[in-house]
Amino acid sequence: MSTATYTVKGMTCGHCVSSVKEEVSEVAGVTDVEVDLATGLLTVNSDGPVDPAKIVAAVEEAGYEVANR
Repeated sequence: MSTATYTVKGMTCGHCVSSVKEEVSEVAGVTDVEVDLATGLLTVNSDGPVDPAKIVAAVEEAGYEVANR
């Protein structure tokens, strides 16, 4: 099991959180996604290492930006 954290910029509401969770959940290997609206923290659990570029692309597909890349 592998866990990675990212900071997402631009989320302002529950719908934002849902959009990010939905997109990131579709990345191959991802088993669980947690998003904290207050801090912008995105926690991604997976079976093994997942290419960070795929997570960043999923966040951008949802319409947001990863701060710490």
